Amino acid sequence: MAKILFVCHGNICRSPMAEFVMKDLVSKAGLSGEFEIASAAVSSEELGNPVYPPAARELSRHGIHCAGKRARRLTREDYDLYDLLIAMDHSNLSGMARICGGDPEGKFSLLLSHAGRPDEEVADPWYTGNFEATWSDVLSGCEGLLAHLTGKVS
Repeated sequence: MAKILFVCHGNICRSPMAEFVMKDLVSKAGLSGEFEIASAAVSSEELGNPVYPPAARELSRHGIHCAGKRARRLTREDYDLYDLLIAMDHSNLSGMARICGGDPEGKFSLLLSHAGRPDEEVADPWYTGNFEATWSDVLSGCEGLLAHLTGKVS
């Protein structure tokens, strides 16, 4: 079973979007039993809060629901529990390294690196207001990640 944790700043926009997009893709591929997928934050600002309403609306517009999701913070233990910890931007990678004590096993990556865009970041819609662009980036990254993990892409 592949265990994936998506990480962003507050766990109310980008990482939960990635979590639920990936769950949807995995479900549609008939692979739900082969994956454990979750998301977390590098900050504690939004702990316990639901997915930001515009992010939830963007997911819903595409038939994906995220009811019940609450923001949680990344822990050191998550490094041992998950096979892949996937950040939305370079700042998240730095926070992940600080919280987890580095990345000795090479589990960290940027989401868009899985879409063939290794240096690009998923822009934070909290600041841009462009949830559609975030959706597009998240979908592209998750599709690339799933293709890689299922052996459909080298």
